[in-house]
Amino acid sequence: NYGWLVRNIHTNGASIFFICIYLHIGRGLYYGSYMYKETWNIGVILLFLVMATAFVGYVLPWGQMSFWGATVITNLLSAIPYLGDTLVQWIWGGFSVDKATLTRFFAFHFILPFLIAGASIIHLLFLHETGSNNPTGLNSNPDKIPFHPYYSYKDLLGLMIMLFFLIIISLLTPNLLGDPENFTPANPLVTPPHIQPEWYFLFAYAILRSIPNKLGGEMALLASILILMSIPALHTSK
Repeated sequence: NYGWLVRNIHTNGASIFFICIYLHIGRGLYYGSYMYKETWNIGVILLFLVMATAFVGYVLPWGQMSFWGATVITNLLSAIPYLGDTLVQWIWGGFSVDKATLTRFFAFHFILPFLIAGASIIHLLFLHETGSNNPTGLNSNPDKIPFHPYYSYKDLLGLMIMLFFLIIISLLTPNLLGDPENFTPANPLVTPPHIQPEWYFLFAYAILRSIPNKLGGEMALLASILILMSIPALHTSK
């Protein structure tokens, strides 16, 4: 009963979640939040964990795009010297993406949110130590205002607007952000003409497609996220 609604909210909620994450990163870059190095670096680790959770979750519907997306992405690990093939077979639970892989990805999708929760607490603890950044650049306590009610109501309004759009999308156009190919049950004998990820992973897909060498593409993809950790060192403004 209403399982379809729960599934639609969960599926589209991932897209809304990544919209918030990318806006949060953009705001951090614009206002110089990266100067709080510990908070910023924990945030980058959180980004990795969230991306991993979203990827393993995308495999769970076990449609064509889920199956072949898992096949392509996990095969990238085979480029790791010495350990690559062993690591891929360990993740698969066999010699190809199969039911054992699905079971393992379900376990990862269940366990990773607990790691995300732990990292989020650490993220907030560091934020509490340093204080949150602000667009005005005010650092003195006399110029500050209480969080409640000035910001709590503002955050609550933003949350309500976000939930409104999520419910509207989930009820009226639940497949707007999905791939029609994923409605076809997984078939290892039929490869889809175009294998592409969800929109929030398109930047990674573009990097991998633009570099012919498999290992080079993986290193570039990893660097595209890890470069966020180097931004504090690149900051030259006083």
